[in-house]
Amino acid sequence: MKISGVDVEFLKQKYNTPLYIYDEEHIIKNMNGYLNNFKSNKFNTEVLYASKAFCVKEMIRLVKQAGMSLDVVSLGELKTALAVDFDMSKVYFHGNNKSVEEITCALENNVGTIVVDNYMELVTLENLCQKFQKKCNILIRLNVGVEAHTHKFIVTAHVDSKFGVLYESIEYNNMMDLIRNSNYINFKGFHSHIGSQIFDLQAFSAALEKLINICKNFSQPLILNIGGGFGVKYVDEDKPIPFDVVSKTLIDECEKSLEKNNIQIEKLCIEPGRSIVAEAGYTLYTIGGIKKTPNKLYYFIDGGMTDNIRPALYQAKYNADIIGKEDMLKSQIVTVAGKCCESGDIIIENIPLPKAIKGDLLITHTTGAYGYSMSSNYNKALTPAVVFVNDGKDKLVCRRQTIDELLEREL
Repeated sequence: MKISGVDVEFLKQKYNTPLYIYDEEHIIKNMNGYLNNFKSNKFNTEVLYASKAFCVKEMIRLVKQAGMSLDVVSLGELKTALAVDFDMSKVYFHGNNKSVEEITCALENNVGTIVVDNYMELVTLENLCQKFQKKCNILIRLNVGVEAHTHKFIVTAHVDSKFGVLYESIEYNNMMDLIRNSNYINFKGFHSHIGSQIFDLQAFSAALEKLINICKNFSQPLILNIGGGFGVKYVDEDKPIPFDVVSKTLIDECEKSLEKNNIQIEKLCIEPGRSIVAEAGYTLYTIGGIKKTPNKLYYFIDGGMTDNIRPALYQAKYNADIIGKEDMLKSQIVTVAGKCCESGDIIIENIPLPKAIKGDLLITHTTGAYGYSMSSNYNKALTPAVVFVNDGKDKLVCRRQTIDELLEREL
């Protein structure tokens, strides 16, 4: 098996396993797909990469080179952007509990927009703006009450969500009062994010319609950011909507709604993350053991929930192949299990695979989002290396963590 012209077995020999592999050309194609299609001649548009999906310096360099903007949610993600000299005017800083340190760093580095999640955060931001004599552009994150049909842990817009404020609630009204009396806060518009791994564009249309109706109450054209969460293909039953269809549908829906309501907006933003990197990523493992129980056949891999927590966290499903046996009969019903001391350390359950032996390589598909970024050192596991491949060439972008690095912070 080759990825972008690079033999997977060669990568195993060079970098060992577990190993995160990214098809760089695939990432660039996805970014350009959004940039080329998310356009309107009636309002400005902006495509932000949601860096929480996969945030390493080389990835943010690709975002910078493509001309995309950036969504960050922590000091670490912000510092990663600073490390590659990303244009801070194109950075949007999210989060429901930003620390004083994080807000201070954003102000000191002239981050373009802070997405304010709640009243207490706005008070903190106002105080820090006064302290540093800095003005700040903000969007208010609204909870629009649209529930996408996805796992409960990744739905973010039901009325009791930890994210955002309800329109015309006491908290919202207090925020608008503070903004009206502030010499530092520049209110620019609203943000909404309804969930992740969504295949139904009607959910986005409903959220967008609610935001546009709210715009009627403002004299100036606003910026609307409708977030991300566009679904990708993990398994055969997943039917993602292509990014050109997503982009054009959202633009068309927005233009029609604006015309119907006879209003204008300044800009419409989206925040794809998973749909840019997920299908471009793979995780490569070595099978270390095979076990047959009365009801199961296990293939044990040299990674697990420490490099991919999603199956344990919210029952995410994946496809996989045995390298060199992709075309062989898939005669075994297998549970792919990791090496952590947890019964729930299962990467894939009941997947048809060819008969394997110890030392075979197993590769899981569509692991480019939330694999590396949610990895952990549970059981003192080491974080795998990350390799980009493109046109027959491989490039190490993150070294494999060493034992010394794992222990160096411990006193």
